[in-house]
Amino acid sequence: MTDGPIAAACADGRRTLTEAEGKRLLADAGIETPPFALCGTAEEAVEAAGDIGYPVVAKVSAPSVTHKSEWADGAGVAVGLDSAEAVRGAAGRIFEAAADRGVEAEVLVEAAMDVDAGTEVIVGGLRDPSFGPVVLTGLGGVFTEVFEDTSHRIAPIDAAEARAAIEELQAARLLEGYRGSDPADVAALAEVVATVSDLVTDYPIAELDINPVLASADGAVALDALVVLENEATTSTADSAELEGQR
Repeated sequence: MTDGPIAAACADGRRTLTEAEGKRLLADAGIETPPFALCGTAEEAVEAAGDIGYPVVAKVSAPSVTHKSEWADGAGVAVGLDSAEAVRGAAGRIFEAAADRGVEAEVLVEAAMDVDAGTEVIVGGLRDPSFGPVVLTGLGGVFTEVFEDTSHRIAPIDAAEARAAIEELQAARLLEGYRGSDPADVAALAEVVATVSDLVTDYPIAELDINPVLASADGAVALDALVVLENEATTSTADSAELEGQR
């Protein structure tokens, strides 16, 4: 059950997956993410950017950093990097900012996505004390807390039910195309919602937030991911490790 990225977090006694671990979990489940690489130095970041292709985004990656965009000086994220020099400078600033905060970090370099080419949607899941696994979708990005336009379902659900949840949203009209824009691939978005419902049902996940998912005519891509495990997941792993050490 806790194989792969979840097992890595449990082995470290962590409840929160890094963004890279979260995206690997999503990719393993069939959800598309931008190509990315984890880098330990600025030069590795430059090499990764060259392999991925410009422009790229650079982000701080560390188990203790769950909201990198909230770093006061903005040093946790750099976007629109279109040259080796830009990547080298951004990575250097990220490493320096992490060191100033006492954080041992890597730099995540990933392909930059054109958010203007689609609609930002939030897809999430959680374990409700009363209802158990629940999945939600709604208008994402910076508008999530402004408009509070979300639709909920008790998980697990299939793609048909996920699509029905999407069509309940006021923001559904944005997905249909407007002012000459192409309609989004709602079927692909529905598959993301259904897959998230399976993840929170089948794995010891307390909270899973993908914000945003970029829904466009080309499909649905998870641009960010936050995964928090249940307490029992890390506790059971730690207990197993202790028993193994006593043998």
